[in-house]
Amino acid sequence: MFREDDFSRLELSLPACLENYRYFRSILEQETRLLVLVKANAYGHGAVEFASMLQRAGADYLAVAYPVEGIELRQAGISLPILVLTAGTDFFGEIIDYMLEPGIPNLYSLKALVEVLKSRNLTNYPVHIKIDSGMHRLGFMTSEVKELCDYLVDCPYVKVKSVYSHLAVAEDPEQDDFTLGQISLFKKNADTITSAIGYKPMYHVLNSAGIERFSQYQFDMVRLGIGIYGISALPGVKLSPVASLKCKVLQIKTLKPEDGTIGYGRWGKIAPEGTVIATIPVGYADGIDRHLGRGNASFSVNGHRAKTIGNICMDMCMLDVTGIDVKPGDTVTIFGEDPTVTELADILGTIPYEILTSVPRRIERVIVR
Repeated sequence: MFREDDFSRLELSLPACLENYRYFRSILEQETRLLVLVKANAYGHGAVEFASMLQRAGADYLAVAYPVEGIELRQAGISLPILVLTAGTDFFGEIIDYMLEPGIPNLYSLKALVEVLKSRNLTNYPVHIKIDSGMHRLGFMTSEVKELCDYLVDCPYVKVKSVYSHLAVAEDPEQDDFTLGQISLFKKNADTITSAIGYKPMYHVLNSAGIERFSQYQFDMVRLGIGIYGISALPGVKLSPVASLKCKVLQIKTLKPEDGTIGYGRWGKIAPEGTVIATIPVGYADGIDRHLGRGNASFSVNGHRAKTIGNICMDMCMLDVTGIDVKPGDTVTIFGEDPTVTELADILGTIPYEILTSVPRRIERVIVR
């Protein structure tokens, strides 16, 4: 019988989660609601595990991308309100069955939902209206808001729970004029909807970077995404990484030059004085991008950094541990406090989101309290 930590695991720190939660909560007014994004398996952290932590922490809302993600949370006993950002048009029956709240980006989707509600004789079902304020992915354009309002006025089947939009560059000070323009356009359209329907739904437009940089526009609710997981938009703020990807050393080999090379493609070269390698049970199927191989990245083992050597394999990779006291069973940190996920993202020329969401479900999630 395997223990959770026999091979590889993603440790989720409850104290770090709470610390980050309190940091963002401290920026907000007491009455402002806090919605936390747990889409994409909670940015790779484990949706059920992370949602459970957030429910205990006092989050007001959760949001997922797709209905299947919300259903998973409901089946696991999560009772918080859940906004489905990309509800589509084909799964409104399941959304209703599991008491999820759909984001509505266009009149076509709204009418499709209403047909299902009519068939079930349901009224005042909560919906969230998405405004396109400049991202230009999903949402009602300003020119479409009047037709939306005309439809909502005579529609008893839905109740607008919130109106929201999404900021494209809230983290970039050089584009603050664009961000402020988005916020202004969003509020104008939201106010138009409020005036038409005769009651005030919640407004929300700020993402993690927006909370830190534009807190004066927090309105009724904010949406906390990457920030809760430990990434700040402000250079002077060091949040706590919630996730640490760790594994155990499988084997140590002491190799001499005459032993040849290491790994696929023979890219691992043995030093003239010999090389000691540690093989660990994570590879590109575990989110370890192949571009981190061949010495481009180093992981932490027993307080020392050890560079990768050779190509990253599907389920394993090798580290050069020459001069480091290492034995089978010792713990290796792929990312966490050292190295950070941001460091690996910089090596790959990407963003921390991609690193975190690349950790597959076969990696055990373990909550550390």
